[in-house]
Amino acid sequence: MSSTVWIIIAFVCYLMGMLLIGASYMRKTKNSEDFFLGGRGLSGWVAALSAQASDMSGWLLMGLPGAVYALGTGQIWIAVGLFIGTALNWIFVAKRLRRYTIRANNSLTLPKYLENRFHDKHRILLLISSVAILIFFLVYTASGLAAGGKLFNSIFGINYKLCLTIGALVILSYTFMGGFMAVCVTDFIQGLLMLIGVITVPIIAFMLVGAGNVMDNITSSGVDSKAFFDVFSDAGGKSYSFVDIISQLGWALGYFGMPHIIVRFMAIKNEKEIKKSRVIGICWCALSLAFACIIGIVGRAYLADVLEGADTEKVFIEMIRKVFNEDIGIAFIGGIFLCGILAAIMSTADSQLLVTASSVSEDIYHSVINKKASPKGVLLVSRITVLVVAVVAYLIALDPDSSVMGLVSDAWAGLGASFGPIVLMSLYWKRTNLAGAVAGISSGALTVIVWDYIKFGGKTLAESTGLYSLVIGFAISLFCIIVASLCTKAPTQEMLREFADVKNGVNCGCDQQPAETQS
Repeated sequence: MSSTVWIIIAFVCYLMGMLLIGASYMRKTKNSEDFFLGGRGLSGWVAALSAQASDMSGWLLMGLPGAVYALGTGQIWIAVGLFIGTALNWIFVAKRLRRYTIRANNSLTLPKYLENRFHDKHRILLLISSVAILIFFLVYTASGLAAGGKLFNSIFGINYKLCLTIGALVILSYTFMGGFMAVCVTDFIQGLLMLIGVITVPIIAFMLVGAGNVMDNITSSGVDSKAFFDVFSDAGGKSYSFVDIISQLGWALGYFGMPHIIVRFMAIKNEKEIKKSRVIGICWCALSLAFACIIGIVGRAYLADVLEGADTEKVFIEMIRKVFNEDIGIAFIGGIFLCGILAAIMSTADSQLLVTASSVSEDIYHSVINKKASPKGVLLVSRITVLVVAVVAYLIALDPDSSVMGLVSDAWAGLGASFGPIVLMSLYWKRTNLAGAVAGISSGALTVIVWDYIKFGGKTLAESTGLYSLVIGFAISLFCIIVASLCTKAPTQEMLREFADVKNGVNCGCDQQPAETQS
């Protein structure tokens, strides 16, 4: 049998395993709380690896290595920013957010938490938050589906649209069936597979190239090796400006507002497990980001054929195919490592589908449209929403020329600017009120949309300034939260008491699951 056949066998085994996990958890999913938070029963290992796997997506093994491959080590500033954001998120947000979501009427979703945190009786926050999540997660989910389509297309040479359809159907199936626990368990497995692949492949390729040949091979690939390894310039020798570096480091700000990441914090079993998750998650992030950059560097030296344009995002795929060639056993191992790329894609797309479904079914349908809906009714709407969102994201991803990096960048900015500032302020500034929350979410989302999509004189503000929309959107949102909160009525005594309870660890399930979810 050819190597392609063994790769197909590896993919089939992997995908069947993911579907079996979804089917097994379908029987255990009885209501919306099980579907969205798994009964707040995540262990430290599952919480950490599922959070990080759902964070990185296909961008980790396609977008970042491709950027380093094409432009040089100056692209590592994005990785540095992401590591800083990951560490700060685990240190400052995880424990306190879990406490507050329990104290705030056992909130199951980020929009519901914000509504309960600020005692919003008019459901303004719920609707604004849900709409923002729906808009930006459609783009984000589309990026995952597009990455999956490119992966299958590159490996098997099958039509991109057919590849896109296969990937979308598998992700949709196990998310639809098993909900949160299926997503977290599959993400745990996928996180391990991603880490093994991202470390093993570049090490083997580096040994094949030889340390003494790296610089010469990079030069022979058409770039100046000195410029390639200069972190303050691109591979062509053009120096990065202060704005360029700040824009890349600014990716760190997005973490505080990513619903599909912070929902893991809400679902961890107890605070003891949070401490364990923090260490595991930060270590996983450091290793995976470092080796993703190394893939771009080693790939430039290892691959004889120079990749250009959108094909630079296939550097990891091409490395695997070259390292693990025709030999039967080796080809199967190569197929497993290629599944690691699929794992990166699926682990994010499934989480995004789930969070979007929760915003529609729990926050809009159950809280606004049909308050008397039964648990089974809400669960049904949740599953229908997963289906609808997947179809819309699929339609967005139909363009084979769409950039994974571009789609992720836009969605990351929108979510980070909308929710990052208000999540931080809701946890650490007791003077924050409803007006501030509304102003912050609205201004952050609108700033990103205007900055990235509205043209002035033929160019968007992002193109004119070179500044990443997340940086300016986060700053404006934070400013609006502070000004609006100070200019309007102070929080009630009840809100201040809840804030104090969370700060002091009182009545917020610090050592156990909330009473409503204990079995």
